Amino acid sequence: MNKRIDFNDENSNTSANPSFDSVLSARLSRRGLLRGSVGTVGTAVLGGMAVSACGGSDDAVAAAPTVAPTAAPTAAPVPAAALLGFTAVAKSLADTVVVPAGYTASVLYALGDPLTAGTPAYKNDGTDTDFANRAGDHHDGMEWFGLDANGKPSTSATERGLLAINHEATTDEKLSSFFLHANGGTSALPRPAAEVDKEVAIHGVSVVEVKKTADKWATVQASAFNTRFTPLSDMEMSGPARGNALLVTKYSTNGTRMRGTLNNCGTGKTPWGSFLTGEENWAGYFFRIASDNAARGNDKSVTSLNRYGRSQGAASRHGWETGGTADQYARWNNSKLGTSTDGSDDYRNELNGMGYVVEIDAYDKTRTAKKRTALGRYAHESAAFSVPVAGKPLAVYMGDDSRGEYIYKFVSTANWEAADADPVSRMATGDKYLDSGKLYVAKFAADGSGQWVELSITNTAIAGYASYPFADQADVCVNARLAADAVGATKMDRPEWCGVNPANGEIYFTLTNNSNRRVEASSSSQAAVDGPNPRAYTDMKGTSAQSGNPNGHILRMKEGTPGSAATSFTWDVYAFGAQSDADPSKVNLSNLTSDNDFSSPDGLVFSPSTGVMWIQTDDGAYTDMTNCMMLAALPGTQGDGAKKTLGYTRADGSALAVDTFVGKAPGALLKRFLVGPVACEITGLCETPDGKAIFVNIQHPGETTAQADIADPSKYKSLWPSSAGYGAGKRPRSATLVITRNDGGKVGT
Repeated sequence: MNKRIDFNDENSNTSANPSFDSVLSARLSRRGLLRGSVGTVGTAVLGGMAVSACGGSDDAVAAAPTVAPTAAPTAAPVPAAALLGFTAVAKSLADTVVVPAGYTASVLYALGDPLTAGTPAYKNDGTDTDFANRAGDHHDGMEWFGLDANGKPSTSATERGLLAINHEATTDEKLSSFFLHANGGTSALPRPAAEVDKEVAIHGVSVVEVKKTADKWATVQASAFNTRFTPLSDMEMSGPARGNALLVTKYSTNGTRMRGTLNNCGTGKTPWGSFLTGEENWAGYFFRIASDNAARGNDKSVTSLNRYGRSQGAASRHGWETGGTADQYARWNNSKLGTSTDGSDDYRNELNGMGYVVEIDAYDKTRTAKKRTALGRYAHESAAFSVPVAGKPLAVYMGDDSRGEYIYKFVSTANWEAADADPVSRMATGDKYLDSGKLYVAKFAADGSGQWVELSITNTAIAGYASYPFADQADVCVNARLAADAVGATKMDRPEWCGVNPANGEIYFTLTNNSNRRVEASSSSQAAVDGPNPRAYTDMKGTSAQSGNPNGHILRMKEGTPGSAATSFTWDVYAFGAQSDADPSKVNLSNLTSDNDFSSPDGLVFSPSTGVMWIQTDDGAYTDMTNCMMLAALPGTQGDGAKKTLGYTRADGSALAVDTFVGKAPGALLKRFLVGPVACEITGLCETPDGKAIFVNIQHPGETTAQADIADPSKYKSLWPSSAGYGAGKRPRSATLVITRNDGGKVGT
């Protein structure tokens, strides 16, 4: 998330649907009313930021193979007593990466690093070009894809592999991505084409080979696997919406193609070994002229555009539509400008091609990426699969990261076949499991139960929805938010990443925060407290009051008896973000301590090798006390805690009691493992199959730097990673870390 211009905090859900926060309801101050001394935590050391020069190896690699990966061995589980054996690190405001004693964190791959043999080293002074052959910006979710010694796919390889990495956004102020440009860029419209071209190219996905040699990790600059996917890459539409009238554009007059992927945030890895990337806050990149509603005849497309946060006349995020008259700039203006009845002569439908889970074969860059429309269109974060069981369908769990949005799951029509773990064609296997199935949205009840409601054109609530007349199932998928409105889904506090516990199949969702949560909703943009989202309080950051649920929480769900295909579930809250000295009856409901207090959980990933649940923060509420962090947890089970009742006072003076269900206090089973540099987000995590190396992303360090200070490094809010000895120049850069234990053991033990 970019906290300077917070597109994640977009709120276009004005439906009367109940809110998830009303299921948890808790409203008191955490820091202004309850501030006390901040306790210290266990001894922490600075991770040795060894420089791993990008392109440090020029090993020749054969063309990307299409053979099936070798099978992974069955790893012995790590005894619970051996996990979380590190000493928790202290909260930190230092401009560095802090990891526990006995660990080393090294920079591996940063913004601008070259991906081809002929691409020069990154100068980091704003003059660099050719970003289609360099690392993009705002490193986010990522996944590991192993390679054996012969460069063939392997699920067991631990010293050579590919990292598929999302590049979400840019560090920007006043339109321009100012660290990319020599003079800080242009802050007025029209934007120069050369600046637009740079900014477009740093979005999307990287696939980069990494290799361990003599205990040092580095990227392989000349690897034939290395590639980039950007907002200009040709992609295929698949699933129910393929070829539908809603996807017809000047670029694809038959509605089967789409140009590029955008604002890529969370990820997923399929059971058949392909990469999934979620398109998150894409709407703000587009523009509609002030008279567009009338040009469209105020038809139902206006309802859709407004529901997805793109009202007519609103400024776009970067003004890319002003870069010139060429088609690559015109596509960012999705106004009705042409005369056709189907949109084949303009980009009025362009927005309908963004907002999906995109599948990519990281091993084979010749394969066209596919947007899986059956999984719905919204602000996607990660996509987490149910534990595969032969003969049963697969479930994919997903969240819509905006205030008051929903939690979804997709259940495949096809039942899982173990042979598909080693497919001949990964993309064809994706067709089998991701193009046909049922899309559901979650409704939560105050008693700790819930239902999955199918989003189908055969559902009378959808077919007869007065606010938006759905035409067919493709329309339901493209306008999943409106379909979820129609069935009364529960509004949540910004559902971001999700993960499935491999030990028991339980599902965890990070609910990052919600500034619009209230004891009582006084407008359509607000949501009242409820069981799953029970807290509404005032949090003081210095002298600034932050209202709502500024610290967020982590939801836990357990499917009913059928497992992945269940239509019922139970829920509780694994942990509430809070300062450790906050009121335990209203705010610090999980009894967090100075070793594990946190705010605004975002990334969440389970380690396949250890079972540790890694939690990462993207915070603006607690950053007067600490930079963003990563914690390690042994998560327990749904229902291991107890019901709590939170008391509030309504505007009329009457009492309001809200029941919620809080998991067992995590105590020593939740520890802070890492704290990042100034003004960063910690996000994305994957590991080698043996668990001895993990890869973590540091996104937008120093993003609070003012654009006017671009010429004076002494005014940069962060100098990382150059301050850690990595790369040229002093402009801060998003980057990927590799973290290892100095004794060669598993990370997190």
